[in-house]
Amino acid sequence: MINDDDDEISEGLNQIFEIINAKGDVGELQEIVDNAEINKKHNQKFDEGK
Repeated sequence: MINDDDDEISEGLNQIFEIINAKGDVGELQEIVDNAEINKKHNQKFDEGK
């Protein structure tokens, strides 16, 4: 459980750094959002399987 929380926190922090580094690049920002949505859907399916 704790490891899952750590992974979520780490993923969130990585997304923040990616957004900062994108510096307004619309394409890169859209890619970050799209990847976050894909990861969220994947995590929901994984959680349902537990």
